[in-house]
Amino acid sequence: MKENAVNPGIFTMKEENGNTVECEVLFTFDSPETQKSYLVYTDHSKTENGEIRVFANIYDKNGGTKNLYPIETEEEWNTIESILAKLEEKSEEK
Repeated sequence: MKENAVNPGIFTMKEENGNTVECEVLFTFDSPETQKSYLVYTDHSKTENGEIRVFANIYDKNGGTKNLYPIETEEEWNTIESILAKLEEKSEEK
């Protein structure tokens, strides 16, 4: 998937079927373990349980390419899920 920046927190993504979807960046982070940068975002669609869908990809933080790349390992997913869980806990405390 490729992304095109619209503004710092919003980007459009062209899906494989040709549809364009607007997405919002939730957060980005760098992992010293993997030496990669990650983008966590949503298209504000909802699951059958009514929860907002959240997606994550590897991205080129230095802007050399606008491509998003798939998460490659279960360890990477575990890191992302851990961060999301901590953020959810903090938002529930407010």
